[in-house]
Amino acid sequence: MTARLRLVVLGMMGRMPLAGVAWQVLHYLEGFRRLGFAVYYVEDTNEWPYDPDRNTITDDPTYTVNYLSALMARYGFSDRWAYCAAAQGGRTFGLSAAEVRRLFDRADALVNLTGSTILRPEHQRVPVRIYLETDPVLPQIEVAKGTASYIDLLNAHTHHFSYGENLGAPDCCVPVDRFDYRATRQPVVLDWWTSTTSAAHVTHSPPAPRFTTVANWRQSGKDVEWRGESYTWSKHHEFLKFVDLPRRSGQPLELALALKGQKGEGEPTWVGRSDDDAEAIRLLTSHGWRLIDAMTLSRRIEPYRDYILGSRGEFTVAKDQNVRLRSGWFSDRSACYLAAGRPVITQDTAFGKFLPTGEGLFAFNSFDDVLAAFQAVDADYERHRRAARAIAEEYFKAETVLAKLVKESGLTTE
Repeated sequence: MTARLRLVVLGMMGRMPLAGVAWQVLHYLEGFRRLGFAVYYVEDTNEWPYDPDRNTITDDPTYTVNYLSALMARYGFSDRWAYCAAAQGGRTFGLSAAEVRRLFDRADALVNLTGSTILRPEHQRVPVRIYLETDPVLPQIEVAKGTASYIDLLNAHTHHFSYGENLGAPDCCVPVDRFDYRATRQPVVLDWWTSTTSAAHVTHSPPAPRFTTVANWRQSGKDVEWRGESYTWSKHHEFLKFVDLPRRSGQPLELALALKGQKGEGEPTWVGRSDDDAEAIRLLTSHGWRLIDAMTLSRRIEPYRDYILGSRGEFTVAKDQNVRLRSGWFSDRSACYLAAGRPVITQDTAFGKFLPTGEGLFAFNSFDDVLAAFQAVDADYERHRRAARAIAEEYFKAETVLAKLVKESGLTTE
């Protein structure tokens, strides 16, 4: 890069101040900075934020502003962030309102991460406007149905990228006629996830006892109908297909779940829970799953990272939408497990067309696939641990992933 270009990442890290969201944003901020950009984070939202201290959506941005301020200072962006709360009278924190206006006047590119921001006229003055979709399927189907809000959102951008790497392929049933989606994947800053620098030197420490994952259990409002079929969003539908896995596999399995309530001493106990949550806890624990509270784990970014580093590997499922329609989606959390040198066993979405599987990373469709993957990992854990890290180095390294995105957006010259 011959000039220091200004790039703005738009996101929702303050609206949802939890570790998984924060790590996703930080990987983009640091990755673009390592490519030589002058990088800024701006949250320009009409939504009220979530306050974990009070466990509620609130019109008071105090928690969010303090959270963003501390996080941005820690990672070297203390003078390069803004939280613009349109729903709270247009109040602006971090950079001043005037500084934010000047930033958009001078920016060379913006990245609308997760498509979380509806671009206003001042945003649309930026010449390169990248829609970066982390959850495919629902937006494409809404566009195919002619839903104006989705069409307007996407039309406001000059480039469209998606984690759905299989979009447009003959075996993918997600409609993509209107917009030209380019495949991208999750950038990971590798040195944040291990004390070593390469797969060849992953520390030979004793394996952690449990396969884990971090997930929401039951989510509503994003199921979609398409061509006479219903496709669900909530992951609990897929977990229930494998509810007997602890017994059948003999593996210690743990879920860090976002449920109403909190973990007590000893065995998991939950207070303030809904009837649905109580039934989920009873069902999972009776089948041998260990449960911990994801919300407690996700309040700060360090415990979340330590949880991944302290795991034997990840076992998880994908959304039905991605599985049956074969979008090719892959989880940014799973990419972090790989970067930490932790093998990943995850449900097939057609991602195996783009990522190597069979060592360090396994795609499954059935119980037998999962059992075979556990057997392979147990037979030579260190080999699969090194293979996991090697996949992260080759396919998820932030500098590599974002250099490709930058080139395909026309921000660099040969």
